[in-house]
Amino acid sequence: MTQDPQPADEVLAEVRDDGVLLLTLNRPDRLNAWTRTMQRRYFDLLEEADRDPRVRVVVVTGAGRGFCAGADMAALSEVGPEDFDPDERPLSLATRMRKPVIAAINGPVAGVGLVVALFTDVRFAASEAKFTTAFSKRGLIAEYGIAWLLPKLVGVGKALDLLLSARTLLGTEAGELGLVDRVVPGDQVLGSALAYARTLATECSPASMAEIKQQVYTGLDSGLETATADATERMIAAFRRPDVKEGIHSYLERRAPRFPPLDGSPGA
Repeated sequence: MTQDPQPADEVLAEVRDDGVLLLTLNRPDRLNAWTRTMQRRYFDLLEEADRDPRVRVVVVTGAGRGFCAGADMAALSEVGPEDFDPDERPLSLATRMRKPVIAAINGPVAGVGLVVALFTDVRFAASEAKFTTAFSKRGLIAEYGIAWLLPKLVGVGKALDLLLSARTLLGTEAGELGLVDRVVPGDQVLGSALAYARTLATECSPASMAEIKQQVYTGLDSGLETATADATERMIAAFRRPDVKEGIHSYLERRAPRFPPLDGSPGA
C-alpha cells in the first residue's frame, strides 16, 4: 500500500522565475483529502509567501486527478468537540494575504476542499471537475465560513440549494452559478491559471494589488460612503509610492513596467 508523504510534502511549493508560487496539495492517492497536517503546512506556506519578496502571486492546485475531496474521513472519524481550537488560523487566510491567490481546480472538490478553493481570489476550474458542499450528507453544518461566502458569490437561494442538498455539479455549472471565474478543459486548467498569474506578476503593481484586495474584502461589509472615503485615503497614499510614476512612465515609454516588490511583513 502506498504510504502518505511526509508532513512537509503534503503541500508542495515551487517558486517560479516569473514571481509565481505554485502550491500543490499532495495526497493524490486520496484525492488530496484534507488533514490537519496539510492545513498547517498550507497556512505556513501562505504566510511565508506573503513575506517573500520573490513571490508576487500564488497558484493553488491538486496533485493527480483531484483538487481536494474534502476531509480525510478516517481522520475525521476520530475528531471530537474537544479537538476544535477557536484560535486556529481560518480557512479564509488567503483573503487576508496581500498577494493574489489563484485556484486551479483540476478535479473533484468537496467539503473543506471547496471552502479552501472558494476563499481564493480568482478560481479556474476544469469543465468536468465535480463540486459538492457535502456537509449535510455527513451530518455537519456549513463549515469554515462558507455560509457567509456562498450567498455573496451566488445569491441566497442558490447558496441554500448547494448547502442543503449537497448535490454534485460539474465545473460548467459552477461557472454559470459564479462559484468559479474561468472554466476550461481539464488539461488546460493549470496552464491557464499559471498564465493568468504570470500576467499579474509581471504587469501589475504588487502594492496596488494588495490595496485592491483589502478594499474588496473590507468593502463586503461596509457601505458605499465608507468605501468611497476609504478609497480617497488610499489614493492619496498611492501617489506617495513609486508605483504610480512607474505605471505612467512605462505606459508613455511603451515598455513593460518594473514595479518594486512588497517590502516587509503584512501590516509593516
